[in-house]
Amino acid sequence: MERIEAELFTDPGNDAVIRLPPRHFPGVLIQGDSLSIMRGDVAEIVEACAQGDVDDAHEAATTLLANFDELLARYESALEAHDIKRPY
Repeated sequence: MERIEAELFTDPGNDAVIRLPPRHFPGVLIQGDSLSIMRGDVAEIVEACAQGDVDDAHEAATTLLANFDELLARYESALEAHDIKRPY
């Protein structure tokens, strides 16, 4: 383990926007439990697709997309608040 200083652009919640040295752009730190939930959501979509249940797959994918949209909006808001251009 190495201890380093990082720049924190949001509150230190489950999806903190931080910049690690020597990176130019910040990233999003996703806690392990949140990552596990996201993985479970994707697994649910894969299982529904394998069973041919398009409605369940669509519903789960829509929820997952909404979660990613919120995460991306938080990231973009943090960049804008600190006058950092988006990396995309």
